[in-house]
Amino acid sequence: MEIRKEIIRNGVSFGTALSICISWSLHKSVLWAIVHGFFSWLYVVYYLIFER
Repeated sequence: MEIRKEIIRNGVSFGTALSICISWSLHKSVLWAIVHGFFSWLYVVYYLIFER
């Protein structure tokens, strides 16, 4: 059970960092980076589907 918690925690952290990097590279806005970081994986999936 402990390994599962660690994987989920790392996945959330990585998703947040990835979404902030994508957001910053597109918009150059701290506010948008925070908003997109909050949504993390949802924004990453949105970017992959619609922004490419």
